[in-house]
Amino acid sequence: MREIGWIIGAYLLGSIPVGLLISKSTQGLDPRQAGSKNIGATNVMRVAGKKAAALTLIGDLLKGLLPVAVARFLGMSDEGLLWVGFGAILGHIFPVYLHFRGGKGVATSFGVFLALAPLIALLALLIWIAGMSLSKYSSVGALSAFAALPFLAVLLKPEMKFILFSTIISILVYIRHKENIQRLIAGREEQAHRNEG
Repeated sequence: MREIGWIIGAYLLGSIPVGLLISKSTQGLDPRQAGSKNIGATNVMRVAGKKAAALTLIGDLLKGLLPVAVARFLGMSDEGLLWVGFGAILGHIFPVYLHFRGGKGVATSFGVFLALAPLIALLALLIWIAGMSLSKYSSVGALSAFAALPFLAVLLKPEMKFILFSTIISILVYIRHKENIQRLIAGREEQAHRNEG
């Protein structure tokens, strides 16, 4: 029962629309009404600027990091920690407060993995930075990092539950980036970014 309570709490925390709250409080703008219409840090930067985007990124990351870190500190089982992390990520992607239409899960997932396996999270971050630097697109960086995530799990934390968890989260992130992938394949991602700016 305690673990179920933590999972529900992590979901509700993950559901907090940090990007929306920050955009509205700093610029009076709703990121769902402009750009990619996403509440994540990338679209918040387009709508409300770099400072708002940085705050959004930190807030979304903490939504994943804090519940898992605190649950671990309180002695929750490894399997329970995976469920808590999953709850936080689902909350961000399908937030109850926004009719289940949320972000793409990148920052919150990074926060979860930072609590579960810091080395894997940091290596994924480096891959994200490399992918974004080479392509100039945040979506390519995210897709590169999450494509590598299950392989990093196999190499550095070869536990079946963790590998399965990493694979499921990667699939979720890829599903949420479906439109980005379609634009990249069609060679229209640059145009989309220009239109969203």
